[in-house]
Amino acid sequence: MASPRKKTADDVVVKPTWRKALSPGIKWEDKDEFLDIIYWFRQILGLVLGIVWGVLPLRGFVGILLFCAISAGLLYLYFSNFQQVDEEEFGGTWELTKEGFMTSFSLFLVVWTIFYTALHFHEDVITVNKSF
Repeated sequence: MASPRKKTADDVVVKPTWRKALSPGIKWEDKDEFLDIIYWFRQILGLVLGIVWGVLPLRGFVGILLFCAISAGLLYLYFSNFQQVDEEEFGGTWELTKEGFMTSFSLFLVVWTIFYTALHFHEDVITVNKSF
C-alpha cells in the first residue's frame, strides 16, 4: 500500500492561486501573483492556438494576426470583465495586455510550425511538385 504524499509548501500556494484565478471578481493583494496567472494563461493559450492553427492548416500573416487578436482579446476580457481588476494598480491596460506576450508568441510559433509540418508537409510537397 502506497503511503500518502506529504504536502509541500508549493502545494499549499499553487492550489489556492489557481482557485482564485478561476473565481470571478477576486481581490488580488499580491500583484505578482496575478501577473503570474496572466503569464501562465497566456502560455496555455499559445500552446492551444499553436496546435489548432497547425491542425487547421492555417498559414501566413493571417494566422499571426489572429493569434495576436485572440490572445489580447481573451486576456483583456479575463482581467477586465471576469476578474474586474483595477488596471491602474498594475500599470494600466497595456501593461496587463502585454504581460508574457513574447514568450507566448514564441511558444505559439514553435508549436504551430511543428504541428503544421507534421500534419501537412506531404500535401505541400505534392503541390509544389505538380507546379513544376
